[in-house]
Amino acid sequence: MLGAGGYAAWYVYTPLEVTKMPADIEIPQGTGFRAALAQLERSGVKVRPLHFEALARAMKRERDIKAGNYVIAGPITPMELMQKLTRGDVAQAEVRLIEGWTFAQFRALLDASPDLRHDTAGLEDTEVLARIQATENHPEGLFFPDTYLFARGSSDLAVLRRAYRALHRHLQAEWDTRAPNAPYGSAYEALIMASIIEKETGQAGERDQIAGVLVNRLRIGMRLQADPTIIYGLGASFDGNLKKIHLITDGPYNTYTRAGLPPTPIAMPGRASLHAAVQPAKTDALYYVSRGDGTSQFSRSVREHNEAVTKYQLKKKR
Repeated sequence: MLGAGGYAAWYVYTPLEVTKMPADIEIPQGTGFRAALAQLERSGVKVRPLHFEALARAMKRERDIKAGNYVIAGPITPMELMQKLTRGDVAQAEVRLIEGWTFAQFRALLDASPDLRHDTAGLEDTEVLARIQATENHPEGLFFPDTYLFARGSSDLAVLRRAYRALHRHLQAEWDTRAPNAPYGSAYEALIMASIIEKETGQAGERDQIAGVLVNRLRIGMRLQADPTIIYGLGASFDGNLKKIHLITDGPYNTYTRAGLPPTPIAMPGRASLHAAVQPAKTDALYYVSRGDGTSQFSRSVREHNEAVTKYQLKKKR
């Protein structure tokens, strides 16, 4: 008994082995106690799970570990770690991913954060996807726009992984409630459409109607003719001035020369655009044009559309 008690006291107050400092640990919501210990072990914090579980049971704290992102930057004993995890003692910072941003913009934001550990520095996009265990081979559109809190010193890969999982969670939820006649062969196609809707929407109140027009076009095999897809395809060569030559030069993202969806999303769509893609407004319109004030004029025929273009676009240029 005395020997066991002495060992217990030694374990509780002796610093744990941490294979790499700082250790970055993410404990997702809903993680059970033993799964949390396994996550600690994977992150290099050698807690000796059986002993740590005995400590938790003795303290009646095995149900008190809080989800969050934790950083262990120095020596820590099992007792100190228990207190840290049950207090939810996370050192938090945040980054905000904006709807309509590209993956390149998101990476630039992460690269500029002084609060993150930059484990993706110098990696190609495909390698970043591999590191977060993504199944896709193109990163665009795969990260959910939101504000992400994290412990200072966390890996940028942890933030990317959370944003990736959040996008798939929201996309699947919307896909499961899609309209019966939604013209998509997969949830990924709906994601592509959502990204176009995100870039085409000037007023939030028009999002569903713009979605209705684009879905109408897709359904009947009409070309989408969405300028943002061309701009995305031009990449860094786009100088802010979309020219006629751009519209007639064929390419995978030119929805003027090619019917159907482009091969990938063109931006990061938010939840509202995901919803609009799978539950678009019911409309007879096949066209829309900007009125110049952020709103759009919707038309059912080429004649109506041409009149709207003359009224809101051509006259303004004279």
